Amino acid sequence: MNNAEQFWYVVMQEDGTCQVVHFGNKQTKTPEQKQWGSYSSEEEAISKKIGLIRAGKCKPQ
Repeated sequence: MNNAEQFWYVVMQEDGTCQVVHFGNKQTKTPEQKQWGSYSSEEEAISKKIGLIRAGKCKPQ
């Protein structure tokens, strides 16, 4: 899988922490799970996760 086919997301876990995940195809938001994205790189998703932690929307791990 090359980088052009990967989409990165920040997904909130049940405990309130957020995790950076990637999928081979674009995902849509599920109603029971908060997610932010898609981002074209892991670095961009990590930056968003840091911003969400600073804003109090995600708990730090």
